[in-house]
Amino acid sequence: MVDLPDRVVGDAYTSSRGFELIESLVDLDHRMPGSDGERAGAGFVAERFEEAGLDDVSLTEFPIPGWERGEASVSVEGRGRFDGSHEVVALPGTPAGTVSAELVDMGYALPEDFDDVDLDGKLVMASSLTPDDYGRWVHRGEKYAYAVEAGAVGFLFSNHIEGCLPPTGDVGDRTGPAQIPAVGISKEAGSKLKRYCEGEAVEATVSVDCENYAATSTNVEAVVGPDTDEEVLFTAHVDAHDVGEGANDNGAGCALVTEVGRLLKQLEDELETRVRLVTFGAEETGLYGAYYWTHTHDLDDVKCVLNVDGAGYSRELQIHTHGFEAIGEAFEEVSDDADVPIDIQSGIRPHSDHWPFVQQGAAGAQGRTIAEGSGRGWGHTHGDTLDKLDVRDLRETSVLLTAGVLKLAEADRKIDAVDDTEIREATVDQRFDVGMKATGSWPWADADRDWPWTA
Repeated sequence: MVDLPDRVVGDAYTSSRGFELIESLVDLDHRMPGSDGERAGAGFVAERFEEAGLDDVSLTEFPIPGWERGEASVSVEGRGRFDGSHEVVALPGTPAGTVSAELVDMGYALPEDFDDVDLDGKLVMASSLTPDDYGRWVHRGEKYAYAVEAGAVGFLFSNHIEGCLPPTGDVGDRTGPAQIPAVGISKEAGSKLKRYCEGEAVEATVSVDCENYAATSTNVEAVVGPDTDEEVLFTAHVDAHDVGEGANDNGAGCALVTEVGRLLKQLEDELETRVRLVTFGAEETGLYGAYYWTHTHDLDDVKCVLNVDGAGYSRELQIHTHGFEAIGEAFEEVSDDADVPIDIQSGIRPHSDHWPFVQQGAAGAQGRTIAEGSGRGWGHTHGDTLDKLDVRDLRETSVLLTAGVLKLAEADRKIDAVDDTEIREATVDQRFDVGMKATGSWPWADADRDWPWTA
């Protein structure tokens, strides 16, 4: 089927080890960055690396801003209160506080929507949806930043997907809490609030109880293959938002990293370049684990990085190459060998743990699987649960990714880094610079400033 021995393919197609790891991860209370659950999840990954016989298994702690959820509510004067977990959740990184003000519905909350609009002292509501014809995804953090810049005193992020699923996602600064209280609200609650806004001005109150504190997260690593000067990195993240189980985002990624490592161990004599398996911590609140790794290692030793995030909802593999054609060519070969379609995309994806590498010009790609629907689907909601995953999808994806990593590790397969100006230009061409500058995450302006480990 693929350029892998039948015994390895057969092992992958009969293995339940990856799915069992996801079961262990989702059975934790939660894996919020800096929590006991995240540390336990990192320990589970390390145990799988050890069981697979991988070398140099290690756990490395690093500082992050921690955040712990309390109660959250939205109320409208004379019209009721939303305080159920199916209606409203605080967004990680938000400060605690209670604010009352006029509520303004900003719809999609695109950059141009904020032009010539008076939002000083008001509450801003924004949809999680970006129109398909807009040309790029407008991130939650970008919408929040526009609200803050416009003088808003609170932010409501409304899901565009039905099912009583308020969305979560980080809005914090690199070293601590954000500026104004922020909550996620379900589509159903958002629809009611939007209706209220269609008439005369409506007064609403947002209340958030939470704790911001200093914490630590953990990266887990192991290696397989020869002792070469450069390495291929295959990565995922172990943390997850606390409102769901984090099954797809990113328990599936952890399962794939451990399974690919286990399968590569059986092919160790055929590996021509060492492969480093890494699960990063604290991805969901700012890619802290990946940034810590890139700040403490020489990227000249990285041949390429393949990061897997959100790869559990189907077996339709998609690889985003960020313009590194050699990575795409490797997976085109896998696709041909397996007679299985793999969708190769060349555009920039500046979210998830490949980005701290790619922004510096290191060759990097993201692997994910394609599911129907716009946006994250069940991700970042209570609906990210184990029952949405199928062990058969993980098995096939593990075969394709193992074959791809094996090809990336070929000594004569040249995968060149580029000057970071090429990545910067591509980021500008695809208009991601607008949001990154708005949120203070534009990496070509004081990139090493204000990290917990540099403060």
